[in-house]
Amino acid sequence: QVQLVESGGGSVQAGGSLRLSCAVSGVTYSNYCMGWFRQVPGKEREGVAFINKAGSTSYADSVKGRFTISKDNAKNTLYLEMNSLKAEDTAMYYCASDAYPHFCTVKTRLTMAVWGQGTQVTVSS
Repeated sequence: QVQLVESGGGSVQAGGSLRLSCAVSGVTYSNYCMGWFRQVPGKEREGVAFINKAGSTSYADSVKGRFTISKDNAKNTLYLEMNSLKAEDTAMYYCASDAYPHFCTVKTRLTMAVWGQGTQVTVSS
């Protein structure tokens, strides 16, 4: 059974940085589609960044150039490096995975099979 546990959220001032981590257990996820989503209360969940089994990445336009998704297959851990944070980045961030490896991009994958519990990111202006 796949389990995802996020960490690294917190409060930061605008312009600051945070790195989110997602520990993956129960499966060797190197062939999986992995992604980060975020959600603000009252709004729809938004795909932020994806990485496919080959290591190709895609990003939402709102975070392109500021966020970087990466994975360490040896540690079974997914990361989201967030720089130049803005108040509008404030949200609950979720790590997600799916064994179906295709169409693993922000624009083509609206949902995933397994989700973490989320970690809160708050950016004050």
